[in-house]
Amino acid sequence: MDNISSRYEIPRTAEFLRGRAYTRVALQFPDELLKDAAPVSRALRRELGGGGGTKLFVMADTAYNSCCVDEVGASAIDAQCVVHYGHSCMSPTSNLPAFFVFGKAPLDVGACCRSLLDCSRESNKPILVLCGLEYAHALDDLKGAAAELCKSDSCNHEIQYADVMCSEMSPSSSPTAEEQCPQSNESTHNDDLANFVNSCCNVEGSMRKYNLGGLTWSISIDEKIDDYLLYWIGEDNSAFANVALTFNKCDIVRYDTVANQLSRDVSYLMKILRRRYYLVEKAKDANIIGILVGTLGVAGYLDIIEQMKNLIKAAGKKSYTLVMGRPNSAKLANFPECEVFVYVSCAQTALLDSKEFLAPVITPFEAVLAFSRGREWTGEYLLDFKDLITSEKPEVASRSKEARFSFIKGGYVEDDFPQENEEHPETSLALAELTEKALSVRNQNNDAVLYQGGAKSAIDYLKARSYRGLTGEYEVAPDTVLIGRTGRAAVYSDEKTKQ
Repeated sequence: MDNISSRYEIPRTAEFLRGRAYTRVALQFPDELLKDAAPVSRALRRELGGGGGTKLFVMADTAYNSCCVDEVGASAIDAQCVVHYGHSCMSPTSNLPAFFVFGKAPLDVGACCRSLLDCSRESNKPILVLCGLEYAHALDDLKGAAAELCKSDSCNHEIQYADVMCSEMSPSSSPTAEEQCPQSNESTHNDDLANFVNSCCNVEGSMRKYNLGGLTWSISIDEKIDDYLLYWIGEDNSAFANVALTFNKCDIVRYDTVANQLSRDVSYLMKILRRRYYLVEKAKDANIIGILVGTLGVAGYLDIIEQMKNLIKAAGKKSYTLVMGRPNSAKLANFPECEVFVYVSCAQTALLDSKEFLAPVITPFEAVLAFSRGREWTGEYLLDFKDLITSEKPEVASRSKEARFSFIKGGYVEDDFPQENEEHPETSLALAELTEKALSVRNQNNDAVLYQGGAKSAIDYLKARSYRGLTGEYEVAPDTVLIGRTGRAAVYSDEKTKQ
């Protein structure tokens, strides 16, 4: 039990809950930690006094992604706060405060320190040490061990360590660093913090401050992050991919905490980046776009959805907004009209592998590149959609012709857009004809049942399908629909109460 108390930080969690007088608390566990849910809740209840003043509810099988705070599930039990256990993307919450317990994954500090100093001797760059949040507990020991070894050994360059931004989070629709982490030691009166909303990098005086995936660090304004060697401690997971793709111009190495060895090969991540560029080019040919809602809790998700709608509309395309929980190929196959999907999710789950899907799935950043005429990819890559949120409406289009590669026409084409002062009453008709032509090219099989003629609206697409649920051929009158069982799985309403 002492191990549970230490690993899950029971005393600190209880102090947080008592200090704010929360009486209904949701404990969110990922699947791999669910086995510890019962002992953790018992230990926390004892630490809180064992009375009935605070009710604890265990949550599992989250509505979307386990790395995000499940505000949808917590709202079902009217929770006042969520205690999130395990790996977290640290995405800002919309409605509920959250307390994070990252856990304490084992780390061989001595072996990691020796590997770090070897990199320092071999590299001609300063080193920035980043880590998975579950290894943050060992950073102080690593700093101390590295400082001791540097006294007896020559270190060619500076070694800098990132810090954990916060472990407490307050809800916000405009997630600045200070709003989300009120306990931060940084000054809360810096006017420059207002600029943090739309970037993971913020200039404060003579320093450039970075915040990414729950980690924060600062470098001199005279330096560039590209000049650093990034030394990642942790697993090859979504958090590492977020760092590697965001800072894809940096040299990156990863210390494998399981094998206790250094991995320098991150070329596969660059292959991912090249594939994302291919999807951007392919998305330019799409006429009907589905906006997949991959979160209902991350602050700003409604803003980015609205921004995507405006962007798609300005590009002369049609969009549908779809809420379906965790997307998969079977779910998306129900919407064959959509030629590409834009996935609005947290930064660490935004890269959805769509190789097995009927249509590609891109991120909001990739949608901006695909649907904003004249926008070129400079190598910069953003996964966090909050960095894209803007109050300005997207430009309708570039006035000049733009040459691009068309996957439908099989060659380079030029898009010619009208001047603002020109009137084109036939624009809507031309767009409808273009959409119908694109659909006919995509589906040239006369025996196919997905399309019947030129569909112009969502209801036409529905009518063209061979199966439509409880409508059409299998239509059932409302008065003949059977009501299913109600209640909990343990005791349904039509069963006798179990003794």
